[in-house]
Amino acid sequence: MSEKPISPLRRRMIEDMTVRNFVDKTRNDYIRHVRTFTAFLGGSPDTATAEDLRRFQLHQVQTGVRPPSINGAVAALRFFFGVTLDRPDMGRHLTFVREPRKMPVVLSPEEVARLLEAAPGPKYRAAFAAAYGAGLRVSEVVALKVTDIESERLLLRIEQGKGRKDRFAMLSPKLLDLLRDWYRIARPPVWLFPGREALLPVTTRQLGRAFHAAVAMAGIRKRVKPHTLRHSFATHLLMRGADLRAIQELLGHSSLSTTQRYTHVDTRHLIEVYKKAHPRA
Repeated sequence: MSEKPISPLRRRMIEDMTVRNFVDKTRNDYIRHVRTFTAFLGGSPDTATAEDLRRFQLHQVQTGVRPPSINGAVAALRFFFGVTLDRPDMGRHLTFVREPRKMPVVLSPEEVARLLEAAPGPKYRAAFAAAYGAGLRVSEVVALKVTDIESERLLLRIEQGKGRKDRFAMLSPKLLDLLRDWYRIARPPVWLFPGREALLPVTTRQLGRAFHAAVAMAGIRKRVKPHTLRHSFATHLLMRGADLRAIQELLGHSSLSTTQRYTHVDTRHLIEVYKKAHPRA
């Protein structure tokens, strides 16, 4: 069965993204959003008017599309009209939606310990420990190579993290021992956490399934996801008195304001205020 041919318009958009060195995920997301708009329009997207864009955004809001998806569509369509079609004036008819900022859910140190103990096998235990102990994103965990471990300097090299930036993450002696134990068991040739095929890394989906299995096994009732381990890492560092800018550097945040949200999770100051107001409580 032959694949459906790519239209000249989509090919041009792909070429425009390739020239700008967009990562695969961004390219796929942009194509998906333009395809969704095309389906809504019922015709070729290069014939769209400003009113069509307004109607599309209104349709998204009325049908309950969440702000991150709406904003993703705005970015994709602004690129499509501004770059591929050279109609930058169309972009001003697209509005980014303000996303409500929620406090991240975090696990206590005891819950983290239970989660690691409940992990389905040494590979996932080591992967979860890396996510928590080094504050890594799931995409960064699955991309770790054996050569990224700098044991003498107690560092983990993170190549092309979010924003396509390299950085170093902390590697505690305890995490190093756990990773060494995993290496002795599996002897992975390239990727630290191989998938079903030894020469390919474990996927984020596989890691997610294993994480939720461990959460259930550990009896954790909070609504958590693998990224919760990264939130917990940052919050626990802050509670131990770590400098906010140091945490920003370790997490690879481009803006300090992103890191500052963890100050709202650290409730120690609220407890102190309560104690002073209620000294006999």
